[in-house]
Amino acid sequence: MLRGLRSLESRMVLLLGFAGLSGVLVFAGVTQWPLPQLLVWLKHDLGINLGAPAHFGFYSALAISVAFLLPLSLWLGHYVMAPITKLLRALEGAVASYRDGDFSFSIAATRRDELGELIRMHNALGQTLREQRQNLAQRELLLDTVVQNTPVALVLTDASGRVTYANIAARHLFNEGRTLHGLSFIELLSDSPEALRRAVEGGEDALLTVEMDGGEETFHLSQRSFRLQGRPHRLQLFRRMTRELSRQEVATWKRVIRVISHELNNSLAPISSLAHSGAELARRGDTARLPGVFATIGERARHLHGFIAGYASFAKLPAPQPVSIAWRPFLDGLSLHCKFQLRGSIPEQPGWFDAAQIEQVLINLIKNAHESGSAEDGVSLSLAAIGRDMRIEVADRGPGMSETVLAQALLPFYSTKRSGTGLGLALAREIVEAHGGRIALANREEGGLRVSLMLPLGPR
Repeated sequence: MLRGLRSLESRMVLLLGFAGLSGVLVFAGVTQWPLPQLLVWLKHDLGINLGAPAHFGFYSALAISVAFLLPLSLWLGHYVMAPITKLLRALEGAVASYRDGDFSFSIAATRRDELGELIRMHNALGQTLREQRQNLAQRELLLDTVVQNTPVALVLTDASGRVTYANIAARHLFNEGRTLHGLSFIELLSDSPEALRRAVEGGEDALLTVEMDGGEETFHLSQRSFRLQGRPHRLQLFRRMTRELSRQEVATWKRVIRVISHELNNSLAPISSLAHSGAELARRGDTARLPGVFATIGERARHLHGFIAGYASFAKLPAPQPVSIAWRPFLDGLSLHCKFQLRGSIPEQPGWFDAAQIEQVLINLIKNAHESGSAEDGVSLSLAAIGRDMRIEVADRGPGMSETVLAQALLPFYSTKRSGTGLGLALAREIVEAHGGRIALANREEGGLRVSLMLPLGPR
């Protein structure tokens, strides 16, 4: 009951009732009692004539009642609206503070009606927003610390190509440790190697090797487009793979040594045993069984020779003998070994490479492109002269490569095929680098893989 009397509705009803009762009492006092009797007493007993009639008419009494009730109504209206006006001003200040990101604003709650309940709910909302803002700030600080200290160079650009965010690794990679914020990323790349610029402009994931600081660096580039606050942005991640590839190469060579050692033991042990058996048969004079023993020894020796020859071909790669190569006869000879679609025109400037080695590289790449599941007309080869280099590009429309496979594709003896020789693209990498060039892999946006060979156009 007490709670109901404290509500604004109950107070408003009581005030309206008080105002109505006051109006009735004023009207009755003017028309019935005590004003008529007071005027008669003043006139007859005291002889004071105020010039007012002894009995007021309806309209006169109504006018007197209105004149009395008007200031009373103004006072009651101010009394009712004063706390609401005060609360509205406080809420305006709270909204302005929230708009400016300040959630520390609170309102004193001294009332026990609906306005007091609204104030308490507002203060609870402010406390919740303050806690969420603090938790969010802590998470942003943690995320920024992690991103800033990661060895992966991270660059975020907006629709105009301006850098909106870059971590420490990116600043050291592209701007000697200085900030990148607000700078044009394309202009920053003008001093970077050509292969890196082309990979960024291509907008695709890529694995590439470039010359930096007097040595070779291998990068895995990952690019993603998304919308941030309704605006298009692009995220580029540059991961240095040189140390990782070196570590994996060492692990690969160790694994190869174990495989070769195991195969040698599996072949040499039977050969040793058969040789001992043959010697024993010869000592006994049982020469009829010796041809079978020698045949088995020869079979195991041929198996071992074939196994070792596959791996030895990788290590025995001869130094290239580059010469000037006319493109038309070279492409005609290549088309006799594999099928491909020639994209674009043939450059007038001749190439400069070892024809046999580069032909073997292209045959392997085109064969891989066909085995990827691409249609025959989807396997293409294109040539383009870029500065002092010639770019030879083999592309297909297969499924492409995952990030994991893309990062390991150039490792020695890495292969995703069950029946693969284990050399993968490493042999192509060795041949291209022996020519003083570079090899880069990238997934195509429409699906498929693109392998680019950058070969010098002359001796260096």
